[in-house]
This record gives sequence, C-alpha cells and structure tokens, in this order.
Amino acid sequence: MAWEQLRDHWRDGVEILILAVAIYQIYRAFRATRGARILVGLVVILVSVTLILSQFEFQVIWWLVQRAAILLLFSLPIIFQPELRNALSKLGSSRLFNFSNKSQLDFLEVFEDSVVMLSKKRIGALFAIERDIDLKPFEETGVRLNADFSPELAMTIFFPKTPLHDGGMVIADKKMSAAACVFPVSQRELSDRSIGLRHRAAIGVTEETDCVAVIVSEETGAISICIEGVLERNLGEEKFRARMAQIFLANDDKNEKGAPKELDPEDRVAAARDRDLVSD
Repeated sequence: MAWEQLRDHWRDGVEILILAVAIYQIYRAFRATRGARILVGLVVILVSVTLILSQFEFQVIWWLVQRAAILLLFSLPIIFQPELRNALSKLGSSRLFNFSNKSQLDFLEVFEDSVVMLSKKRIGALFAIERDIDLKPFEETGVRLNADFSPELAMTIFFPKTPLHDGGMVIADKKMSAAACVFPVSQRELSDRSIGLRHRAAIGVTEETDCVAVIVSEETGAISICIEGVLERNLGEEKFRARMAQIFLANDDKNEKGAPKELDPEDRVAAARDRDLVSD
C-alpha cells in the first residue's frame, strides 16, 4: 500500500520541492534589493484582498480584482526590471568579470595603487566598476570622461572642492567612463547609523547592478568594498588587494560571484570605531 501511494504521488513531492526551491531563490534574489518591500507589499495586499472577498463573497469586486491581477502580472517585469536584469545576467554568464590578460591585470594593479594613495591622503572617493550590467544610466547623470585610468587623474577628480569630486566614478572597459555620477542611495535600514551617504550610495548601486563599488572614507581614509549590497568596511592595504584579487582573479565560481569573506575580529573592532559622517 505504501509503495503504491509513493508510486502514485511521487510527482506531488517533486512539484513541492521545485516550488520550495523556486520560492527560496526568489527570496534570496529580492531580500537585499529595493524591490523587496514592493514584493512584500504586493503579496500582503493580494492575500488580504483574497481573504476578505472569500469571506464576504463580493462577486463584482472579485471580478475586478481578477482583471486587475492580470494587468499587474504584465507590469511586474517593469516594476522589478533591475532585479530581473541582474538575475538574468548572472544566469547567462559564469564569469562575471575577467581580468585574464596582462593589460587587465595591469589596470587592476594601477587601480589598487590609486585607491591606496587616496586612502593615505584621506581623500574621499567612490568607484563603481562595471561588470555585466551596463552602468550607462548612471553615467548619464555625471560628466563623460572616456579617459584612460591613471592615479593622477583619479586624485585630481576626487580632490576636495574640484568640480567633479562630489559623486561617484564609473569605470568601464578599464577606462574612467564618467565622473560626478549620482548613484541611488540605499533605502535599507542599516544597523550602523554612522554609515554616510557615500557608503549608502555604494550599497544602492550594487543592489541594482552587479558592479563592484570601492569607497574611500574622507574622514578616516578607510577602504571599503561593496558587492551585491553587502558592505565590507575597514580593509587594510593588504586585505584590500587580496579581496580585489579574490573577486576578479579567482577561478572558482564562489569567488567570481564576489561572496564576501568574513572579516577578522580586529576588523569588526575597527568598524565600530570608524565613524563616517554624512559627508562620506
């Protein structure tokens, strides 16, 4: 009897497993994005309306809700365009960014040297390194450069009181594509209220795209990296270089995705001491 039930209903178990995995993956994709609150709100409204209408049997309103749900279904790709674009980009590519040839390795070294130089001089900076998802919408908010990357130019752009120092820099194809760009500020509630606007902008742009954001604190000179909305703060020079190599040079899939590495206890203590003000 048990074997017959298993034979007759094994497809039900497979369907439940597939749905559970799909729902979990959707949750993972949306939990750290701006669309998470929209999705939760839509689900709450849909469940509430369904319960109310089923309880009171409002036939006309139920008919209208069904038609509205069809329209909403077609509008979901527009509402969640950044999240869907990010997910499809990851699905279609196993290597998100490739620094395989010598020129790319040279660029990475020059970029790291520039960030370290900015850190030592305590010049605040925000970089967004483009990967698979195009950053042109953010480039259009700033000033087009299309210049070869150089430490001197980066220092000049982010030097306080220069016309282009306020905002972020987009790096695409190893070039300074645009400066003074406006990045979306993350709307997430962060436990550390000392995180300033520059860091929130880094979180925001990495929530909407797959870029890697690098931040230099104007107050402390601390270097931070942000990937997929996860902020890794107070990286020393050696840890910063190692983390960049882990993101861009490692061959295994885990490192390609930029999975954040757990910081040492010393870094956690440093993070508690680091008080980036709103100017950051």
